[in-house]
Amino acid sequence: MDIPSAIHTLTDSANTLFLLIGAVMVLAMHAGFAFLEVGTVRHKNQVNALVKIMTDFGISAIAYFFIGYYIAYGNHFFSNATILTQDQGYELVKFFFLLTFAAAIPAIVSGGIAERARFYPMLIASGLVVAFLYPFFEGIVWNGNHGFQAWLESRFGASFHDFAGSVVVHGVGGWIALAAVLLLGARNGRYRQGKVVAFAPSNIPFLALGAWILTVGWFGFNVMSAQTLDGISGLVAVNSLMAMVGGTVVAMVVGRKDPGFIHNGPLAGLVAVCAGSDLMHPIGALITGGIAGAIFVFLFEWAQNRIERLDDVLGVWPLHGVCGLWGGIAAGIFGQTSLGGLGGVSLMSQLIGSLAGMVIAFVGGLVIYGLVRQLAGLRLGEEEEFNGADVSIHRIGATSWE
Repeated sequence: MDIPSAIHTLTDSANTLFLLIGAVMVLAMHAGFAFLEVGTVRHKNQVNALVKIMTDFGISAIAYFFIGYYIAYGNHFFSNATILTQDQGYELVKFFFLLTFAAAIPAIVSGGIAERARFYPMLIASGLVVAFLYPFFEGIVWNGNHGFQAWLESRFGASFHDFAGSVVVHGVGGWIALAAVLLLGARNGRYRQGKVVAFAPSNIPFLALGAWILTVGWFGFNVMSAQTLDGISGLVAVNSLMAMVGGTVVAMVVGRKDPGFIHNGPLAGLVAVCAGSDLMHPIGALITGGIAGAIFVFLFEWAQNRIERLDDVLGVWPLHGVCGLWGGIAAGIFGQTSLGGLGGVSLMSQLIGSLAGMVIAFVGGLVIYGLVRQLAGLRLGEEEEFNGADVSIHRIGATSWE
């Protein structure tokens, strides 16, 4: 093997390993989604929370492998293994990495619809979302499909910038979740005579564990979004760190030391910094994360106390939907060179791109979950919900008291 060929092979191997590590880190985040939900829901729904995240990932993998990845990038895997293993199998690992992003959509939705959703209808909806809705917008932003990015660049001087998915992943997941939550309705007993009845989290240590797993995995989510080793940036890592701590501290203060807010605060900050983590100055990332922490606390309390149908169990709409929207806009603010960023972004493009993701996700979510509700129904029966999803669906509880 000559030297140029050896260098090429080594480069391909390094990029494949780099992205594989990122894929594994984001895969581990799904355990974070699971335990965050397990700790937040009532004890009689803990098994269901764990099962949903695992089975949603399985359905998402099949849907994305056969349909979604092709819609987003025009690539498929209907070739022999000789072709698939070219460049050390980099394209296969790229699919694995992007699958972990796609599968985050049903994991986000799961937290909003917890405790009263039927099992198989929701799995069907998850498959449709990952096969068609999510990759449609993913392809528009990350592959330049349908000319949207080209139009923004010609009109405003820059395309819509979303480095690691504030809008593409989190915003889309949060606004789809809002549609599902509204169609599903509130849990029985949640609102009585116009007042909110608090359903306390079942296990704060599990909730905290889920938040920590997500926080650690997020550095793979953001840093490895470069997708090649030569594109790695310490700026992304430090901006993720600063946004995380900004979200934590602000959520602690405005959330009055509530552990639920404190452990969701870093997640809000990380959601918001994804889009501009490769552009912002670390102080801009700190401010972005702090604002996101405040957004989550205020909107979660407002939604829970003011809107009866919006029974969003984990607060995924404010956390992912609204903080993701803020992240897309923040990239257009703190990415500017005048504020210490690297530049190359347009605030107008960021506004339009973020709003486009919101509209596509919410309308698409209404269509998919509305169709499933008409054909199969979304909710457990009243007695099933009272007994809990664990016993009603899976015939077993989370713990045995014998």
